[in-house]
Amino acid sequence: MRARLGARLGALLAAALTLTLVACGSRLPESDFTGRPTEGATTAAAPIKVGIITSATSPVGGGAFSAPRDGALAYIAALNAGGGVAGHRLEAVTCDDGGSGVGNNECVRKLVDQAKVFALVATSSLDYAGAPYVSRKGVPDIGGIPIGTEYDTYPHLYGIYGSRAPRDGTPGWGGTLYAGTEVYRFFKERLKARTAAVVYYNQSASARYADQILRGLKAEGYRTISEEVDFALPNFRAVAADLRARHVDILFDAMDTHGNGQLCRAMQSAGVTVTAKVTNVQNWASTVPADYKDAAGCRNALWATSASRNYDDTSNAAVRAFRTAMAARKPAYLAQWQLEGWAAAMWLADAIRACATPTTNPSRACVERFVTGRPYDAGGLLLPVGFTPSARPPATARTCLSVAQWSDRAGGDSHGGWLTRGRDMRDNCFIVPQLPYRS
Repeated sequence: MRARLGARLGALLAAALTLTLVACGSRLPESDFTGRPTEGATTAAAPIKVGIITSATSPVGGGAFSAPRDGALAYIAALNAGGGVAGHRLEAVTCDDGGSGVGNNECVRKLVDQAKVFALVATSSLDYAGAPYVSRKGVPDIGGIPIGTEYDTYPHLYGIYGSRAPRDGTPGWGGTLYAGTEVYRFFKERLKARTAAVVYYNQSASARYADQILRGLKAEGYRTISEEVDFALPNFRAVAADLRARHVDILFDAMDTHGNGQLCRAMQSAGVTVTAKVTNVQNWASTVPADYKDAAGCRNALWATSASRNYDDTSNAAVRAFRTAMAARKPAYLAQWQLEGWAAAMWLADAIRACATPTTNPSRACVERFVTGRPYDAGGLLLPVGFTPSARPPATARTCLSVAQWSDRAGGDSHGGWLTRGRDMRDNCFIVPQLPYRS
C-alpha cells in the first residue's frame, strides 16, 4: 500500500524514459542496530549465500541503479568483519543484468539455480523480468527497490517500502495500484505552497507520470500548471518564462536528470525562483552539485522525499554506522539508495539471526515469517515496513515520509549536503487519500 509516488513512480519514470529515449519497530532493541553490525564471535558455521541483482550497466547510464547494491555490500562486509550472523558469514554473489529483461532472467537463473543462493537482497533492476521465477522457486527477495510493480505482484518478494497488496500474481488489486498524496500535503501545510507546476516530455511514460502528479496535486487543492516540452528540442527558456509569469510556488517534474539540469539553468538565466523543486529518492545523492551545475538557485530549492532516514543526518547513530562503513569502501558519492540497500541487508541479517544458530542453518520459511511477522524499521533507518495484505485498498491511509532539502552550505564544507526538514520522519505523518493508478 506504500506505493509512494516519489519513490516508486519516480524511479519507474526514469526507467521507462531512458528505455524509450535512449509498523511498530524491529524485533530487536534499537541498541542492537545503532552501532557496528557485529556478532562478536568467530564464524565457524557454513556461509550463507545471498544474491544481489543490479542493473549496474543499463540504458539509464552507468551506476544509476547500483547504489542499493553498494549499501548492501557495505553492510555485509561490516557484518562479516564482526563474525557474521549467528556464526555464519554472508557470502554475497552479485550479478549485473545490464538493464534488460533477458539479462535479468539470466541473472536470476545464475543465482537461484547455479549459485543456489539462500535469498536475494537489495534488488535494483530496471526490468525485473525474472521476478515470477524467483517467486515460483520460493526464494525470499528482501528489501528490493520497487522500480516496477513486481513487489506488489508476487509472493516471496518483499520491497523496501512494504506492501498491503494481496500479491497474488496480479499487480496491486486486480491490476490497480494506489499512491497517497502525502508529499503534496507536506508542501501545502509546511511550505504553504498553493500553485504547482509539472514539467514533462511529450513522451508517453513522462506524460503518464505527470498525470499522476497532477491528480495528486489537484486532490490536495493546488492550482496546477502543466508544461510539456519536446524531448528532441526542449524549449526550457519558454517554460522558465511561463513559470515566472504564473508565479509558481512549487515545481515537480517528470523528466530525467539531464532535462532537470537544463530546466534549472534556464530558470537561473530567467531569474525564476520557486519555494521548492521536488525530486525523488533516486536523485537524493551527493552528486547534486554536478547534476545542477551553474544553477545554484534551483539547486538550493531542491527537495526530496522517501521512507528512509536522511543519509546526511549524522546526529543519528544508525546513520553514522552506515556512513562509517561506506567511508571504508571509498565510494565516489553517497546516496539515499545506498542507505536503503544497507537497511535491506540488515533486514535479511536480522531475519537469519532469528532463524539460525552456529550449528543450524536458517530456513526460508522462518525468514519469511520474520519479514511478515512485525513491521520492521532497521533500527530507525526505515519507516516501519509491513506486509499485512488487505482484501481491498482503503480510501485513505495514515502515511509518513522523510523529507530533506539540499543546501550548498550544509555539512560544514564546500560540498554541501541534505538537511532534514519537517518533523522526524516517524512523526511527519498525514491522513491522505489513496489515488488509483495502473502500471
